[in-house]
Amino acid sequence: MSSPAVSVLLPCRDAASTLDEALESLFRQTLADFEVIAVDDGSSDGSAERLMAWAAREPRLRLLRIEPGGIITALNAGLEACQAPLLARMDADDLAEPERLQQQLDLLRARPELAAVGCLVAGYPPDLLAEGFRRYMEWQNRLIEPEAIAREIFIESPLVHSSMVIRREWLERVGGYQERGWAEDYDLWLRMHSAGARFAKVPVVLLHWRDHPRRLTRTDPRYSVENFLRAKSYYLLQGPLRERDAVIVWGAGQMGRRLAKHLQRGGAPLKAFIDIDPRKLGRERRGCPIVSPDALPELWRRYQHPAVLACVGSRGARALIRQQLAVVGLHEGSDWWAAA
Repeated sequence: MSSPAVSVLLPCRDAASTLDEALESLFRQTLADFEVIAVDDGSSDGSAERLMAWAAREPRLRLLRIEPGGIITALNAGLEACQAPLLARMDADDLAEPERLQQQLDLLRARPELAAVGCLVAGYPPDLLAEGFRRYMEWQNRLIEPEAIAREIFIESPLVHSSMVIRREWLERVGGYQERGWAEDYDLWLRMHSAGARFAKVPVVLLHWRDHPRRLTRTDPRYSVENFLRAKSYYLLQGPLRERDAVIVWGAGQMGRRLAKHLQRGGAPLKAFIDIDPRKLGRERRGCPIVSPDALPELWRRYQHPAVLACVGSRGARALIRQQLAVVGLHEGSDWWAAA
């Protein structure tokens, strides 16, 4: 028998209350040529029994039962069992629109240069969404084409993991899912990006992403702000900041200070902070002077291969910084990167 076109990797633990809805949405897909690899990660609420009942009537579903090992163990166990050249991710509490797999497959076939494609997502239940969750969805839903995703990949994860379809060859090329102490999906995107991967999205809502207090992003310390900063620092040092003789951080507030701490620990040549707050100017952070934006051109000329990181996360600040850096002739993606 030939391999299916798409393997849907669905890890779950104690998801009995949402599994039926998630699976019903998958088996209503307009694309028929797919399989679902459901990985039960040691559930104790009857999830495995529900999955067995589904597998008995739906031959496209295969169930793996493993001892509780966490999301990365479950993902890699499922990845090994997947047969298709394309891997679609979905969580056991989300809902897929009927055209999801077909539209993402069509985009990957039309654009072979893409390593993975996502889609727009809508949160639900809409009346219970946390404000931070709404803001994150709005931000990442604006990032559609490869250039926009690459431009902002060091700000936050620009891709919703459960919305993605990934070429298996790319997953294997970068070593699958890895445990590094921070979010496994963000780590995967940063590794793929570092290896030259290009991402895009179908500009249509094809996934409904559930928000609830038990989501891993709320309960697992690997998803903390501090661990996201550790991930950014690690991949910035491996990529854009490699062999730089100066790193200048725009933003001497909390986010800039925290990222600078990790960068310095990793050996970054931190030289200065830029800020517009007159109360901070003339002071120091982490042994480096805080200067105004007017000082940047002269500061830039002191070094052979400097880089700027924009680390101001307040609403609207990034656009203003982008304008100011363009005025002084610095190019995003080669001279400077947004990191907050």
